[in-house]
Amino acid sequence: MVVRVLALAALLTCGVRRVLGDGNGGPNNILLILTDDQDQNLGGMTPMTKTKSLIGDAGATFVNSFTVTPLCCPSRSSILTGRYPHNHLVRNNSVAGNCSSSAWQSDGELGAFPVYLSKRGYQTFFAGKYLNQYGKKEAGGVSHVPPGWDQWHALVGNSRYYNYTLSRNSVEEKHGNTYPDDYLTDLIANRSLQFLDNRSPQRPFFLMLAPPAPHSPWTAAPQYSKHFNDIKAPRDGSFDKAAKDKHWLLRQAINPMTNGTLAYLDNAYRRRWQTLLSVDDLVEKLVRKLDELQELNRTYVFFTSDNGYHTGQFSLPIDKRQLYEFDIRTPLLVRGPGVKPNITLKAPVLNIDLAPTILDIAGVDAAETDGRSFLPLMAPSLRNGSARPFFLVEHTGEGLSAGDPSCPERGPDMSQCFPDCVCEDSLNNTYACVRTLDGHDDMQYCEFADSESFVEVYNLSSDPHQLENIVKKVDPAVLETMNQRLIKLQSCQGAVCHALST
Repeated sequence: MVVRVLALAALLTCGVRRVLGDGNGGPNNILLILTDDQDQNLGGMTPMTKTKSLIGDAGATFVNSFTVTPLCCPSRSSILTGRYPHNHLVRNNSVAGNCSSSAWQSDGELGAFPVYLSKRGYQTFFAGKYLNQYGKKEAGGVSHVPPGWDQWHALVGNSRYYNYTLSRNSVEEKHGNTYPDDYLTDLIANRSLQFLDNRSPQRPFFLMLAPPAPHSPWTAAPQYSKHFNDIKAPRDGSFDKAAKDKHWLLRQAINPMTNGTLAYLDNAYRRRWQTLLSVDDLVEKLVRKLDELQELNRTYVFFTSDNGYHTGQFSLPIDKRQLYEFDIRTPLLVRGPGVKPNITLKAPVLNIDLAPTILDIAGVDAAETDGRSFLPLMAPSLRNGSARPFFLVEHTGEGLSAGDPSCPERGPDMSQCFPDCVCEDSLNNTYACVRTLDGHDDMQYCEFADSESFVEVYNLSSDPHQLENIVKKVDPAVLETMNQRLIKLQSCQGAVCHALST
């Protein structure tokens, strides 16, 4: 993997293109806002009226945006590197799963896109959740600041709203439970505004803001703690449906769910929305500040999430980690130079496409990433582009013990498995899928690395909620084609991934 990083570094050093400008010869700025566990399919964007207006209505809304892995740390590692998990090797949320491990720091971080933005003269700023194990002793502690960042305000560990620790430019900074001084979403917003006020106006800037919302523990700002009291988790689609034809893990969920489970997930759903209102405020503050500084028209603003979420689908109360649309689809809104206002784009885009797109804006050739720039899709006046016909989704469960499909700490009933469900992280919840979305076929083919070698196949044109596994009904020739695509995708790197996606 080190060889690959060096090759990418050489390519990025030698393959620099002209930086995209604002029409007056200056390079464009970039702002990336990354939420945590925000779904697209279950109403996750509903409370975000300001964000939809200020970014979506002013630019492009991607309705087929996907994560290549539905879990925080490997997904964020894919965003930073533009690589599939089988290439950056971050498989799960623990150090053992390579999350913020020494291996990641010596390889993935060196090939992450902020390194190359910094080399191109960008002022770089990070605030919020980085990777789940960041800042912990076994991951190098708070003194470790990844290369490429000028300003660093990173959360130690997983998402929190109060009572957390930050690494502030490699120095430990502890926070309590006072609003607004300590509320993390607001702190991220305020410090990013300070950065914009104090930056050098002669150089372009890149900000990556990663608020904790709507990840648990779902602590709303006080002014929003009573909002949405009448809202319940959506009861349509696959909500509380039996999953007898699905993989082992889902077959453990007994339905209908109990009244206690329903009350828990309804409360979680409301509280998730409440936390997002502060993110909506953050977006408004940043857009207003950019406008005030006369930088808005030369700034690309990205809004997305690391993965989706489920609240009761197939009787799974709350989590992610599953192959289904509710967990792998993410919101993606972008505004910026060359992007026409209020457009809806149907071409599939992936979180591994963010790095090459951002580098494309900065004038850096990122051909060695697994993803592809979607700048031509949203700003076709700059350059023509094409949509990929299919792509890979992969997930590796860590589990409790190798080869044991049971969950002894929680029992067999998945519908009672909350608030932190170890079962959803079991080893046999390890899979790889090829998702086809080419304007003609809308299908998903998944293989599990379990004792059953289980296979799930869905035709989403006729079954958008993936209620019926049609593996026994599909033409064997179609299954063979999907299997061969999957084999190639699981081992692809760089140019090979690009060739498979054209």
